[in-house]
Amino acid sequence: MDKQNDDFSRPRVRRTSIDGFVVNNKNSLNNSRIQSKQSPANRDLNNFRPPLKSSPDPIRLNSEFIKAKPQLNSNKPSPSLIGINLPNSLNGMTSASDENLNKRSKSKKPKKQRSKFRKITLRTLIVLGVILLGVGGFVGYKGLKTINKVFHGNIISDLTAPFSSSPLKGESDGRVNILLAGDSVDDPNHQGASLTDSIMILSLNTKTRQVFLLSIPRDLWVYVPGLSSYQKINAANTVLRFNQSGYPAGGMGELEQIITTQLGIPIDYYGLIDYTAFRDAVNAVGGVTIDIQSPNPYGLYDPYTNLKLPNGWVTLNGQEALNLARARGDGPGAYGFPESDFDRTAHQRQLFTAVAEKALTLGFLSNPAKISNLFNAFGNNLQTDLTLQNVIRLIQYVKNINLSSVQSYAFAYGSTNNHPTSLLQGYVDPASGQDALISTDGIGVYTSLTNYYKQLTSTNPLVVESAPITILNASSQVGLAQKEETVLKNQGYNVIKIADASTTYPNSVIVDQSGGQEPLTLAALKKEFSSQAQITSQTTYGQESYEAVNYESSFVIILGNNFKLN
Repeated sequence: MDKQNDDFSRPRVRRTSIDGFVVNNKNSLNNSRIQSKQSPANRDLNNFRPPLKSSPDPIRLNSEFIKAKPQLNSNKPSPSLIGINLPNSLNGMTSASDENLNKRSKSKKPKKQRSKFRKITLRTLIVLGVILLGVGGFVGYKGLKTINKVFHGNIISDLTAPFSSSPLKGESDGRVNILLAGDSVDDPNHQGASLTDSIMILSLNTKTRQVFLLSIPRDLWVYVPGLSSYQKINAANTVLRFNQSGYPAGGMGELEQIITTQLGIPIDYYGLIDYTAFRDAVNAVGGVTIDIQSPNPYGLYDPYTNLKLPNGWVTLNGQEALNLARARGDGPGAYGFPESDFDRTAHQRQLFTAVAEKALTLGFLSNPAKISNLFNAFGNNLQTDLTLQNVIRLIQYVKNINLSSVQSYAFAYGSTNNHPTSLLQGYVDPASGQDALISTDGIGVYTSLTNYYKQLTSTNPLVVESAPITILNASSQVGLAQKEETVLKNQGYNVIKIADASTTYPNSVIVDQSGGQEPLTLAALKKEFSSQAQITSQTTYGQESYEAVNYESSFVIILGNNFKLN
């Protein structure tokens, strides 16, 4: 552009351009007058007047070009399929000139309305095209085929997924549970092919947007309907002919049914990944960094997986992460795994969070090669009943979650701090000789496991703390402890035992043995009993408080003759 034309050129409004403006070249001097937005008359080129300094569209001159700054509305851009915001103009946003033209078109003939319709249609096609290019450009043709296959979709369903607002299963109830399982189907060194050696539940609270992971031990002894016998729960995935309404077909459907009906934990979706995909996924995100906190000062060592790691922060590649996910401290000279498989499941939850956190970083999302590698890592090694639409809906919930705040849980094995926290106990099947785990409730009874899940998902602070309580009847009223147990349980208190005191007492006492670990329950008990019972944490209070030390409960409620039911 020569300097003379540069002094008089102005950008011309074009409704079909991406940003609403186009820069004139040196051969378009007669058509380069900018149209004023102050009135329709000012759009006449024969009546051209330069814009005033207070014009709503200021023009900035440059030695090489002149660019007009469009006035966009204040609506926020919508997130794209891959988590990157689309340009405002592609989200249906218009410049100020477009808004004025739209207002004028309402008073014109139907022809103008058809023109408006064509413009909207064009913009819709542009958006779809951008998404198509984004998907294809970021994951490649092979990656796009992988998306279609993994999420059971096609090009049309994948393109329209970002515009769908269909809720997830469980969303209306405020919680979505996803069963995550890992198998060793192509591990040549593993004799239990198709067994799910890693089983965990990702639970999302759709109201608070809090997430936790709960591991289910692979050795849990359960009844497997498809095998017509009790087996370790990791054998459920071998029932390939499972086909019942309400569950996915195959082994994962069998596993879902067992967890839902026997353990009392509802499942909405599942994902099954094998060791190869996990290893490749870690490599695809560039490795993961986790904090090893072994009770052994030397860290971790497992000779069977050739794993040796020091305590502290370590960065692992795909094979090292896989070795950690499989290691449980077996073999001569192993150390750092005092709880064997429970240590392994804890590391699995830790690795899952680390991979997810790395994959959701901006640096990863902006790297097309890494995204392509991640999708290609899945290939035939990931099975799920989640659709792409479901995944995008999930991302909308978790995209702002700090993954370091994700809680990690497991069913406890063994008791600590004189509290009956153990939910599992060892078991040897007399028929097969297999070492397994059963609930402390007994074989085939999972009440304590169900209650633990309810404790994790409840909004009642009493249920969340689940402080164990014992009630002793120290009055002359027969059945008083049982009646009070019903009252407290209906409010969410965890009453684990009722009994008669060794003698009667004139006054009621609550002995606090929690050590300050259950403050919400303590506050609730103070309010519940108010003036009817004195709360003490000292064994020197009297005979009543000495009776309490015989019971492994956080609180022992001793009901004296003064107590009256509300």
